[in-house]
Amino acid sequence: MSPNALAVVGARWLADAVKGGRLGPALRLLDASWHLPKTGRNALLEFRERHIPGASFFDIDECCDKTSPFDHMLPAEHEFAEYVSQLGIDNNTHVVVYDASDVGSYSAPRVWWMFRVFGHGAVSVLDGGLKNWLREGHPLTAELSKPEPAVFTARLNRSWVKTYEDVLNNVDSKEVQVVDARSAGRFRGVEPEPRDHIEPGHIPGSLNMPYTSFLDEFGREKTAEQLAGLFRDARVDLSKPFWATCGSGVTACHIVLAAYLCGHSGISVYDGSWAEWYTRATPEHIISEGRGKHV
Repeated sequence: MSPNALAVVGARWLADAVKGGRLGPALRLLDASWHLPKTGRNALLEFRERHIPGASFFDIDECCDKTSPFDHMLPAEHEFAEYVSQLGIDNNTHVVVYDASDVGSYSAPRVWWMFRVFGHGAVSVLDGGLKNWLREGHPLTAELSKPEPAVFTARLNRSWVKTYEDVLNNVDSKEVQVVDARSAGRFRGVEPEPRDHIEPGHIPGSLNMPYTSFLDEFGREKTAEQLAGLFRDARVDLSKPFWATCGSGVTACHIVLAAYLCGHSGISVYDGSWAEWYTRATPEHIISEGRGKHV
């Protein structure tokens, strides 16, 4: 499937690959589970207890810019390259990512996007994640595998990563659509944010497309036709540029994946997302039906 893999692969396809012994240097499987601290879930501990056979764990809180005050911001090129090399991934490896979210897919699209933004197109999301894998009756294991290290070269596509300054300038220019993947309540400002000291609300002029709307009851991606309809309903023009945002840059990548499945690649992500925006923005740039931001 390289150099540009299918963006989404099914559980049956992966199960056949696992059973057929195809996991190895040419095909690597990553459990990219991540949970908000307030959920009380420990993704690494859960991985050690059960995961899809042959998977390695990808920790977005480890593979990140640790100098940033904000959560899991993109690492430098050499940091990403070193991290994934230790997972046995080189530039010819087809990478499949999944997570153990209750909704089917939560953090896996973030890692899918990370590979793509660092120049690796041979990456896919397991459709429906662990939830659908189990629903279809495929096995899990507690056995840990240690891949042989490889050599990966990363080349960051900086145009796909937007900063606070980029978004701030766009508030005035209104040149680019900004689409937020958080829940409608958090976007409107009437439901609490999951992080302490951050109030809900949204960036002026942004549109809301909750990431869960892209998934069916089994956590699988909806069809391209259904996804295109969701973009139309949200008044997002797929023929024009847009940037994705969320709470901390994780579920924003669901918007990127959905647009990709509709035939539109190159959607950029505001990496700092709402956590950074709320921290740095002035009160008039916090749009909220609730408290907003007070100085």
